[in-house]
Amino acid sequence: MKDESQVKITLPDGSERFYPKGVTALEIALSISEGLARNVIAAKVNNEVWDPTRQITQDSLVKLLTWNDEDGKSTFWHSSAHLLAEALEALYPGVKFGTGPSIEKGFYYDVDLGDKTLSQEDFPKIEAKMLELARQKNEYVRKPISKAEAIDLFTQKGDEYKLELIDGLEDGSITLYEQGGFTDLCRGPHIPNTGIIKAVKLTNIAGAYWRNKQENKMLTRIYGITFPKQKELEEYVTLIEEAKKRDHRKLGKELELFAFSEKVGQGLPLWLPKGAMLRERLQAFLSKAQARAGYTPVVTPNIGSKELYVTSGHWDKYGKDSFQPIKTPNPGEEYLLKPMNCPHHCEIYKTSPRSYKDLPLRFSEFGTVYRYEQSGELHGLTRVRGFTQDDAHIFCRPDQVKEEFVRVIDLVLYVFKTLGFDDYSAQISLRDPNDKVKYIGKDEDWERAENAIIEAASERGLNTVTELGEAAFYGPKLDFMVRDALGRKWQLGTIQVDYQMPKRFGLEYTGSDNQKHQPVMIHRAPFGSMERFIAILIENTAGQFPLWLSPDQIAILPISEKFADYAEEVFFQLQDDDIRGFVDHRDEKIGRKIRDAEVSKVPFMLIVGEKEMAEGKLSIRRKGEGDLGSMTVAEFAAFFKKESAVI
Repeated sequence: MKDESQVKITLPDGSERFYPKGVTALEIALSISEGLARNVIAAKVNNEVWDPTRQITQDSLVKLLTWNDEDGKSTFWHSSAHLLAEALEALYPGVKFGTGPSIEKGFYYDVDLGDKTLSQEDFPKIEAKMLELARQKNEYVRKPISKAEAIDLFTQKGDEYKLELIDGLEDGSITLYEQGGFTDLCRGPHIPNTGIIKAVKLTNIAGAYWRNKQENKMLTRIYGITFPKQKELEEYVTLIEEAKKRDHRKLGKELELFAFSEKVGQGLPLWLPKGAMLRERLQAFLSKAQARAGYTPVVTPNIGSKELYVTSGHWDKYGKDSFQPIKTPNPGEEYLLKPMNCPHHCEIYKTSPRSYKDLPLRFSEFGTVYRYEQSGELHGLTRVRGFTQDDAHIFCRPDQVKEEFVRVIDLVLYVFKTLGFDDYSAQISLRDPNDKVKYIGKDEDWERAENAIIEAASERGLNTVTELGEAAFYGPKLDFMVRDALGRKWQLGTIQVDYQMPKRFGLEYTGSDNQKHQPVMIHRAPFGSMERFIAILIENTAGQFPLWLSPDQIAILPISEKFADYAEEVFFQLQDDDIRGFVDHRDEKIGRKIRDAEVSKVPFMLIVGEKEMAEGKLSIRRKGEGDLGSMTVAEFAAFFKKESAVI
């Protein structure tokens, strides 16, 4: 039994240990093994990430975090952002600091350098300074401070950015962190000391408006990444070089898939013929799977009355940051470019009386939506202003929610398996129980929705993490995270349970008791958006798509113009078997034609010459494999059909 001077520490395996009040996570680690203590860089105390040196004064569930934990890496990189700031303050006296968070791979810090400028040519001296400071092994020291003291400190420093942040904080909740001679406003957590940081690389520099508002000053955003071992940095650099080769913007241009035009507008992709073919194949694949799963396709317009989005709640939440209303000649009449498909689907539901026997209803749409992303945040196809969602909304009875949710999980996993995304996890995104203001709806509805998601994910044995505060404003969700061939994590499919929108739109069905009831709405999108999904698919496959998806599946290469008619005859026969491609009629040697087809990532090259024409055959080459021998057109069509089969 513990006495009043002790705390009970429960570890993730369920084991319990007793320590004196004020014990730290590092001391707990040391009591287990010295090796573990050397590797602990943070701790999760009652699901909140803490400094490993922070005292624990009450019974707690404690998870010790190392570099191998996502939260451990995040803490390591946030501490590295402070190290960057310390180096900048030493090299550029008078620099002012915005915010410096960790990101998925590394960290950044937004800084105001005054009349000084910075470029990537300055990175080596900053990196050297960071390593010099890291070797001092200065501790990260947490210091609670009153609001008045914080204001006084940063007034003396003349840092208006920190003063603005302090203005939004409550007295009693403010902390500073110090390491060496540097002090920053920060809630933490941080690693024990700077000495753990062994390898540093600054990766990019960009402009960023203070607090992401265009009316504010443009700050300098410096990106970087750090590691506890030099070898890991070297491996990361190699990975980055490979990523550059796979960049979907580069491959999209080379493979003639999509383009952007300043005259059309930023963030509005133009799909070229080959890219349009790729999209159509993906859409046809999912449409077929959805038809089997009982979905009914619908189509809605690309604009809607502003009142529609006021009713849904989207205007209140996102209106100020969206494309602004379109005014018509009629006074007071306003429309919006469609930011979401769900309000339109609610109106489709209302077109007929619904009975409990009609449910579930599953409406699907490849609907294009528009959102005004800041120009500095636009990035190829992954962040655009106009994109197509593989959207669907399921209207069901409360007793059907879990079953429908499980069915959607199965559909998402089928999509991932078919397209080669085998490394994935699922994030259960719940509301923040301590900040319910930003969510709409009753507590009991949220609890039912959250429980349905947790039970469905468990039933399907998903590898899940739970994140508080990541729910949509109208309901909790399950987000699927996939790792690509380079180990990068992407958020793709999402499923959301919504008790709120049916209420806002007055949706009803007649129950078995002949009374009116409110349906539950499930939002889902296995791809997320066609644009972002295709960008990830391009980079994951390095542009070498599955055969059934390839825009050009074959290139027919006549050795000379004498065989052009035979090449065209073969082409038309294969088109009848739904095999896509082209005949290369250029006056080039066959070796050049083969090389160009390889570079264009065409899966099959069909070579036709005198022998092939005389025998009614084709010489077959496969990209990356070489010669496969000769086949008749019928034999190749049968072989191709087998090779291109979708799971």
